[in-house]
Amino acid sequence: MILAVDIGNSNVLLGLVNNSKILQSWRLHTDIHLSVDEYEMLVRGMLFACDFSLKDTQGAVLSSVVPELTEVFFKLLNNLIGKTPIKVSHELNLGIEIKTEMPEKVGQDRLINALAAFNEYKTSLIIIDCGTATTLDVVTADGFFLGGIICPGLLISAEVLFSKAAQLFQVNLEMPENIIGKNTTDSMKSGLIYGYGGMIDSLIKKLIIEINLPEGKVPKIVLTGGLAKKVLPILSNVIYHDDLTLRGLYLFYELNKK
Repeated sequence: MILAVDIGNSNVLLGLVNNSKILQSWRLHTDIHLSVDEYEMLVRGMLFACDFSLKDTQGAVLSSVVPELTEVFFKLLNNLIGKTPIKVSHELNLGIEIKTEMPEKVGQDRLINALAAFNEYKTSLIIIDCGTATTLDVVTADGFFLGGIICPGLLISAEVLFSKAAQLFQVNLEMPENIIGKNTTDSMKSGLIYGYGGMIDSLIKKLIIEINLPEGKVPKIVLTGGLAKKVLPILSNVIYHDDLTLRGLYLFYELNKK
């Protein structure tokens, strides 16, 4: 069993994985002001509440896009399991080959998701992660990570709308009954959800054209991320994975544990 951690801009995802099976996962709000001890109290509390023990943990793996917390969680994982965690890096074995201009600048979460998706499908892929940012990444059938698109996330777009428009107010990000809103609340929901889904759909189509596969072949579209379910009902031909990142972290650990 291993402990896998992915530090994102909005949430920290933690999971216990045993032989590729995810036993339990948790999300914490990302807070760069918390100390190692404060995070340790939170994590131990979650483990205790779920009746999990770390005594049989063989190792840990860590990915991060928040530099302020990378060392905090590196020390935390060392404290929790008494072993040095493996940090995700473009310099280690990723099971795919990075073909961008600056591999060291690619978000570790994007690489881990690409590893998990390619390991699952072994074909041309577009991987969409709906989080603080929304990313669409392209992997070839030969396992080459070509890069992709980074957009403002759904929550960021909503927060900017609420803060910049004097007469608009915060609404729940949920699917309206109709695209045509009969009131301000439903009009905003429609614009945010359908507008965002439409953006993703449009970008997928443009990527497919640029990928330029042989006639009759199309890439598999894989969707993940904390906000993915908000737009899942209006996207076509996508495969949803709620645990793609944890699966990728487990695979990365297995590739690099020696």
